[in-house]
Amino acid sequence: MASSEIEVVSSDSKTPKVSDAPQVVDVFSACVCGDLEKLRWFVEQEGASFSVPDTNGYYALQWACLNNFPDIVQYVITHGGDVNATDHMQQTALHWAAVRGATTVADLLLENGARLESADIYGYRAVHVAAQHGQTTFLNHLIAKYNADFDAPDNEGRSPLHWAAYKGFADTVRLLLFRDACQGRQDKDGCTPLHWAALSGNAEACTVLVHSGTKKELVVKDKAGFTPVQLAHDKGHRHVALLLSNQQRALSNRWRDKICCGRMTDIGYAPILFCIIIFEMFLFTNSVVAGSSFQKITADVGLWAWTALSLAAGSLIMFYRCSSKDPGYIKRPGDSGAHGDVEDPLLNIDLNSSSVWTGNWSQLCPTCKIIRAVRSKHCPTCKCCVEQFDHHCPWISNCVGKRNKRDFFIFVCLATLASFISGAVTVQRIRTSSLGMSEGETWIHHMLVQHPGAIAFLVLDTFIFIAAVTLTFTQASMIARNITTNEVANSKRYVYLRGPDGKFRNPYNHGCWKNCSDFFLQGYTNDGEVSWPPLQQVAVAT
Repeated sequence: MASSEIEVVSSDSKTPKVSDAPQVVDVFSACVCGDLEKLRWFVEQEGASFSVPDTNGYYALQWACLNNFPDIVQYVITHGGDVNATDHMQQTALHWAAVRGATTVADLLLENGARLESADIYGYRAVHVAAQHGQTTFLNHLIAKYNADFDAPDNEGRSPLHWAAYKGFADTVRLLLFRDACQGRQDKDGCTPLHWAALSGNAEACTVLVHSGTKKELVVKDKAGFTPVQLAHDKGHRHVALLLSNQQRALSNRWRDKICCGRMTDIGYAPILFCIIIFEMFLFTNSVVAGSSFQKITADVGLWAWTALSLAAGSLIMFYRCSSKDPGYIKRPGDSGAHGDVEDPLLNIDLNSSSVWTGNWSQLCPTCKIIRAVRSKHCPTCKCCVEQFDHHCPWISNCVGKRNKRDFFIFVCLATLASFISGAVTVQRIRTSSLGMSEGETWIHHMLVQHPGAIAFLVLDTFIFIAAVTLTFTQASMIARNITTNEVANSKRYVYLRGPDGKFRNPYNHGCWKNCSDFFLQGYTNDGEVSWPPLQQVAVAT
């Protein structure tokens, strides 16, 4: 597949850059350095003009925009600088501002007549350049305030989403998908954004594209006959190829399951687990407690058996609660009770101080079209964003999140106790029964012949106990540290889980006592309270 590198507007210029600390000898170097005083001297005393480019064909206004000097830009415009002047590549000052992500400079240019959709010789508009350089805030500003066409193709048919995917800017990809950019658009080579992300081996961009799309892009072929997974494998990006092939396999399995199982895939495994618990209670009552082949039950064993059945009944109640309860779904625009959008939701966001928006573009959900809170995540199974998302549990056919995590923890605790006590009662009953074995009879033969129901219960109970106790200890550990399963599994991807030294540090950990007391008293912990201020992040998350 043909590939072309992105042109950097200042790449072939011989004019000194800011980092070289050049001497200010003319209006161009003054604009490079941001020296307004000398710029005024050249214009007002020596009569320098802004309408003449430098020896490389670049204008003073372009240099001021590239280096993000709003005061210099304002002065140049006021004194005759043409906001639509183009260099030898047909690039305007707005293209140069997009490289640096200079939103204030862009406002000055556009308010003074700059053409928003001006394209260079490659067909790149300002939105393309912003996407090529990962300037997500700048791109959003052009879209939200000036209605820039974020789906415009360049000369090769590639949209800003193609370029953001190719360069691996997952935040920019997420923003464009949030804005409903066309994910299935194919360029002149027949490549979608997913092809380009696979070509360059950008796993995070691939993940965002796959999770946000219909997944049909996984099987789209370019003009050379390659799918994204084949392209990733051909280029040696094994981790990306594995990711895409797993997603493609999961999609194929989901289609097959829908054909074979109908609505079973939508219901999940909750009915199966419910039947298992009921069957275990029935088996325990009839084959262990009231089994005719056992000796008459004693009072103390009967008390423990009644306790086990009571705990099992309690676990069924909690099972129903955590299965049917809202785990913390975040309402979307258009949902019942949600307020309609009065203006663009990303237009007036304070990226530095807002308590709702922390500069983390991963809080955008391209599917739900909402700005979700930190620690929230979109569940592809439930097709909703969930507050304090822990994990999706297929055995309860529901997510575990902010509003049902306490119910889920109580459920697994009761299940652990019930399985342990019932198992102990069964072992005691079997042990006392084995005392009456006939001479020459093996213990295994005696158990299988005399107590097959008890043996079946004990085997099944063992599996349940192992699963329940594992979940109980895992959840207890995370509750004590105030962290979720999702955060543990993806800690390297969430910048808010890193301290100033870059090492893992959980800002929501207030100590075991407070974490546990808040969880059990309120049912959840308050995300607004942090033990140390997290970094203002530009996120790296799904």
